[in-house]
Amino acid sequence: MAPNPHTLSHTLPPTVPAASGAATSWPRRRVLQAGLAVGPAAWLAGCASITGQARPQVVVVGAGWGGLGAVRALAAEKAADIVLVEPNDRFMSCPMSGHYVATTGKLEELLHGYERVDALPGVRRVRDRVQAIERDRREVVLASGQRLRYDYLVLSPGIEYMEESLPGFAAAREALPVGFRAFEHQAVRAQVERFLAQGGTFVMSAPKPPYRCPPAPYERAMLIAEQVKKRGVRGKIVFLDANAAPTPAPTAQPILGALKAYADVIDYRAGVELQAVDAGRRTLQTSAGELRFDHANLVLPMRAHALVRQAGLGQRWADVELPTFQAKADARIFVIGDAQGSPQPKSGQVAFGQGRAVGEEIARRLRGEAAPAPKGEIELPLGICWAATSHDEAINVNVVTTMAPGEAPKLRFTVDPQPSARSGAASWGWARGVWRAMLG
Repeated sequence: MAPNPHTLSHTLPPTVPAASGAATSWPRRRVLQAGLAVGPAAWLAGCASITGQARPQVVVVGAGWGGLGAVRALAAEKAADIVLVEPNDRFMSCPMSGHYVATTGKLEELLHGYERVDALPGVRRVRDRVQAIERDRREVVLASGQRLRYDYLVLSPGIEYMEESLPGFAAAREALPVGFRAFEHQAVRAQVERFLAQGGTFVMSAPKPPYRCPPAPYERAMLIAEQVKKRGVRGKIVFLDANAAPTPAPTAQPILGALKAYADVIDYRAGVELQAVDAGRRTLQTSAGELRFDHANLVLPMRAHALVRQAGLGQRWADVELPTFQAKADARIFVIGDAQGSPQPKSGQVAFGQGRAVGEEIARRLRGEAAPAPKGEIELPLGICWAATSHDEAINVNVVTTMAPGEAPKLRFTVDPQPSARSGAASWGWARGVWRAMLG
């Protein structure tokens, strides 16, 4: 699909998002996909209460983008008690973290409390880690030993790194932070600060997909390179891309074009795969030979959190039915966000939309309503992504996923042909809007 230079005019409503006004003027499905806040009256229209039986309980694992989307929808539907399991006491946003990592953003912009989520009707947050899922008992076992019964379980546990893919990494993980999970970004920023102070060679990388937020490694490199130029640092970035070009493919030309602005800082090398690392000697073995480095941010291949394999829901990613995101192995479990294995992009916006859609699906089932018969193509949650190319410019990427009954999903990309300050400003408007929708 040809890039659309006017992408942004079709991305968000006039205000993003509000509890009334512009948001309620959109079709309900469209609001769900964009992850916009909807007033309680709109969410509860036509909602029937459950009587004559014990109140159902839905357990949601993970209070990130996907989990919060599910909690918001379930709380609005008032069809069940909700237990949200999350080990961290605050939310940290990975989207928009590139600015913080590159030293131009503040950590406080990414951190948010859960207080307004805790105040939602029927929601109880448990600060703990999930140790195991016992599907035969319909119970979640926590690290503390507590057991949580569920009628339905929503898993949004995120990703883990495939450390075994890079010999030498596991022994040096503290010295080589990846920074693609919440609360890891501080360690990556410390690496960047040392590089900007000392100079030298900073090696960065991008793995083959699928992985979380595909444009992020390129964004990170450009934002750091901007600071190298601004501060006159005597250093360079060697970017090793395991792919033939930036991914996903529709973003390749805009990102390659943006990289040209930093050609004197970034040595971009396509088609180079990591083979082994020796952090003590500061050497990296690659498919193109040995490379020495002073600093490194190596992005490893990824897979779903270990809970997916422990529960028998899939191997690298959870196997799910579309469009419901129900686990193929268990009709009482839904897997959303970056842990699920559909062709949808692994991004925060998509995860939030999946969470809201799953929350509504669970409420429908609890009310005993029949599944609506599909008529023609179905739209899955909308993808909205941004690749910052400088502190004030970005490339907007929108992804529409559709599927006809019995057919595989189709992805349609709309990408800014070049960076713009308009997209840079819009990215922050989008982020603050969705943070409000998730966290209040």
